[in-house]
Amino acid sequence: MDTPIKPLGDRVVAVREEAKTQTASGIYLPDSSKERPVVAEVKAVGGDVKNVKVGDKIVYKEYSTTDLKIDGTEYLIVREEDILATVV
Repeated sequence: MDTPIKPLGDRVVAVREEAKTQTASGIYLPDSSKERPVVAEVKAVGGDVKNVKVGDKIVYKEYSTTDLKIDGTEYLIVREEDILATVV
């Protein structure tokens, strides 16, 4: 998927994963009790990014992103230094 955003420098554009609506035991969670996920899929990377690539799933610092919505899709922009890990 091409994004309408081209990140600069050490920034990454990603799309946040949806919060789970059901527990492993089958209990449905109301919207108010869902935690905001801190896992996202990388959609584009800036020229200075060294450790992640498009398609990687990342774990990032929760309050370190810039969020924006374009054409109904919610993107987040995060600096590479605020990415804590990749999900394997």
